[in-house]
Amino acid sequence: QVQLVESGGGLVQSGGSLRLSCAASVRFKMSTISWWRQRPGKPRELVASIRSDGGTIYADAVQGRFTVSRDNTQSSQYLVYLQMNSLKPEDTAVYYCMGVTFGNDYWGQGTQVTVSS
Repeated sequence: QVQLVESGGGLVQSGGSLRLSCAASVRFKMSTISWWRQRPGKPRELVASIRSDGGTIYADAVQGRFTVSRDNTQSSQYLVYLQMNSLKPEDTAVYYCMGVTFGNDYWGQGTQVTVSS
């Protein structure tokens, strides 16, 4: 079964932190996993990615505040995290993880992050 399941969203005050988790099927261990977000009234945008070799990229808006990491030691799933620090109200969005395998994009259901001012 091919799936990605996000968790860890919630309500946090400005300046606070949250850690999102993406539990992906093991076939994604050889894929790039990306975190995207969709803010109210805005198109979906790329936040961060982690490649199968551990390399990472970040959007300018989150560089220095967000960190993407992974746990590829488990045999039953592939875990990818998004540590979000110094959160701002403009980080309020639904956050999705996405992976590409066998030429197809797979998306999780999303997790809501709300940052109050």
